[in-house]
Amino acid sequence: MRTRICSAVIAAACAAGICAAQDPAKGMTLAQEKTQLLAALDGTPVLRYRFAEVPFKPYVQELYTPDGVNILRDAPSDHLHHHALMYAMNVNGIDFWGEAAGAGTQAHRAFVSTSADGAARARFQETLAWIDPATTKAVLDETRTITVLRPEALRATIVSWVSEFSVPEGATQAALSGSHYHGLGMRFAVSMDSGGEFRNSAGTRGEVYRGEERLAPADWCAYTAKAGDKVVTAAMFGLPRNVRSPTLWFIMSAPFAYLSATMGLYKEPLTIERGKPLVLTYGVAVWDGRPDDATIAMTYARWVARMQRAAADDRK
Repeated sequence: MRTRICSAVIAAACAAGICAAQDPAKGMTLAQEKTQLLAALDGTPVLRYRFAEVPFKPYVQELYTPDGVNILRDAPSDHLHHHALMYAMNVNGIDFWGEAAGAGTQAHRAFVSTSADGAARARFQETLAWIDPATTKAVLDETRTITVLRPEALRATIVSWVSEFSVPEGATQAALSGSHYHGLGMRFAVSMDSGGEFRNSAGTRGEVYRGEERLAPADWCAYTAKAGDKVVTAAMFGLPRNVRSPTLWFIMSAPFAYLSATMGLYKEPLTIERGKPLVLTYGVAVWDGRPDDATIAMTYARWVARMQRAAADDRK
């Protein structure tokens, strides 16, 4: 049975010291603490999301393979603003990616809903305001929906990240721009920084942007490397109905590995008009070992079908 918890109930439960959505020993659960949400399966962590006491942006801090390997790295010393799995870009010329003086902040407002079922699914929806530090006013509103699945048949952890961006009250538009790597970006565990392998659905290496940095349009892009002494694979998916599909993937292999789903804003900025939200849907799948291209493509196809069904249900 699916358990749906409203924000008010969560707050009351946390005040009483009871923050888990259900019995933490069975099935998929979603527990809210002071600064984070933790999705776990049978008591074992699957995904950790930081939403509070983060100076600049909420993000997925940890993401685990079915065998329990965390593939993400948060705030490495070489780039403190790289927060594991995060979304960022420029809005109205304000930098929401870097975290230097004058950078914008993504402020957590509320959880609209959270849910966890007794099988292998957890979901939460969050509202955020992208704040101009000079005026302390929002330049962009976001509703972010994150779903995490652990389908036993696929032997993978699958995350869906849906961001609906809209223009706040009092503004007429929001101008999106940024560097060639801005978007939904992923920084990997330190042991994955070298010796890895990138692949994509187009079967190309992509166009060299500079040095070891490449840009490749494709439906999906995957990275395989060793996390400690274990081989793991992380793939990112882009929904075909996203603007500027197929996704333009930013990849780099030195001096560290990075993967980002971008919209090519460095070349062609994008403007959101009031009353016409921009919805972007991406997926992340992680496996133990190295799945072949056919397995990744099959997982991608199933993910697309699931997201299309979900969108159809939302329209009913």
